[in-house]
Amino acid sequence: MHPRRSAQDVLLCDLCKTAPLQSHCKLCHINLCVICVGKHLSDSSKDHNVVPFIKHIKSTPNYPKCPKHADKHCELFCEKCDIPVCSTCISSDKHRGHKISDVLEKLGSKTESLQKDLEELETRIYPRYEEMASDVQTEKAELETKYGKLTTVADQQGEILHREITAIVNKRKSDIVEMKNKHLAALNKNTDEITNRITELGQIIQDLKKILDSNDVSLTSSYKSRNSEFRTLPTKVRVTLPSFSPQKINKDQLNEMFGSLSPLSINTEHGDTMKSAEAVSSPPVKPLLDEPRLTATIDTGYRLLYSVSCLSEDQVWTRGDSKTMKLLNLRGKLLTSIQTKSGNDPQDIAVTRDGDLVYTDYITRTINLVRNKQIQTVITLQGWRPRYVCCTASNHLLVTMVSDDGEQSKVVRYSGSTEKQSIQFDDQGRPLYSSGYSEKYLSENRNLDICVADWFTRAVVVVNQSGKLRFRYTGHPSNTEQSFNPVGITTDSQSHILTADGYNDRIHILDQDGQFLRYIHCGLEYPYGLCVDIRDNLFVADGDDKVKKIQYL
Repeated sequence: MHPRRSAQDVLLCDLCKTAPLQSHCKLCHINLCVICVGKHLSDSSKDHNVVPFIKHIKSTPNYPKCPKHADKHCELFCEKCDIPVCSTCISSDKHRGHKISDVLEKLGSKTESLQKDLEELETRIYPRYEEMASDVQTEKAELETKYGKLTTVADQQGEILHREITAIVNKRKSDIVEMKNKHLAALNKNTDEITNRITELGQIIQDLKKILDSNDVSLTSSYKSRNSEFRTLPTKVRVTLPSFSPQKINKDQLNEMFGSLSPLSINTEHGDTMKSAEAVSSPPVKPLLDEPRLTATIDTGYRLLYSVSCLSEDQVWTRGDSKTMKLLNLRGKLLTSIQTKSGNDPQDIAVTRDGDLVYTDYITRTINLVRNKQIQTVITLQGWRPRYVCCTASNHLLVTMVSDDGEQSKVVRYSGSTEKQSIQFDDQGRPLYSSGYSEKYLSENRNLDICVADWFTRAVVVVNQSGKLRFRYTGHPSNTEQSFNPVGITTDSQSHILTADGYNDRIHILDQDGQFLRYIHCGLEYPYGLCVDIRDNLFVADGDDKVKKIQYL
């Protein structure tokens, strides 16, 4: 619960004890809610004096009792001792010579200081704490997915290793079978040779027996001995069986081969110290130049140039009628080029506080981050299409988008891929921005206002950081002949709002409350996208397809 909405902070009616108080009866010294006021006034026996409670508080100061003089109230304040004192106290030696002031004056300055503290806590510090808590919750919610991916990679590596080991085992087994078959074939051949010789020997033995039994002189005289031939025994195949020599498995090498897991690193970063409201709202004053001057012209090579976003004082990202986004220096030298992942023309570009490039892809409904030349899709929309984008002081993304049917437009704030805020309607429920597909460039001002150049309604629409409408600027009030058609928009360190008036070849400079200050011309030809660098130099994506650098402060 928001700290100012806790139950203990709500002051209740003294009569019903349930409803918040609104009024105070000075006669009866009682606090009343709206309903009980009527009941209280219905008692005509008394001349009740009912006033708003806040007026009662302001008109009836509650002087503290003096701790040293029980019958006195402290209506004075000792500046040196920094305590309330009564009239008796100041006559004592303890406060002699000290500067004494009225306690109500001190109360006023203290109250103002308290109000500033309250405003800073509510609008700046507390939301940052909420955002940090939300970021931690988001990170916790993503743990299962992220560690699940690590487990999946380990499983996949294990499967690869298993497949490799299985392939090696199968190869060894195949080699063993092949060797066995060769061994068997050699033995079979040797067996055949010996068997043939045995058959031949058997036949010779039978023939010799017949000759001896016949006493035939002719057969005996014609016999020729072959014993010498058979005394040389057939060749004997000797095969040495193969052996398997398993290697000792080196677990360290196996671990290394499987892949390493980087250690978990948990670092506690010192929290950033937020600047005070005074420091944020009081940058060095830079007056407007009487005559803005053109200081550089950058040829982009596009046929049509739409957007420019500063990476540094001398390097800018550009977007034109191409799927390629270009990083150029002040001399027009191409430093880097990035093609969109989809091959579509980017809808808009911005540079984050970390120096990464962001681009929107209207066709694929995506918002993409380019880091180290690698493109990562961080947001994919459903039912909406992203148009223009800017990066905020807190490194959030603000995106103008249009519904698929073109009937609705809104501004959405993202922290990473998490939607933090959606701005679409005013307090009366009316759309803040025009429907349709016209240009709606946007920028966050130093005071955290969100400024949208709505081309179709011919207005710069400015809401505060909560999304509440502050004002609409529709052009210089004295200029009724030329229509105002805002395109690009940016802001500077002085909380100026600068918007490109394309049809009239000029740029309007407004203060943070929408008051017109002056024009910038500098020979511009249908200026389109705008950005300002850290030194408040203005970069203009001009209609002649060149980026113009202009000094105006």
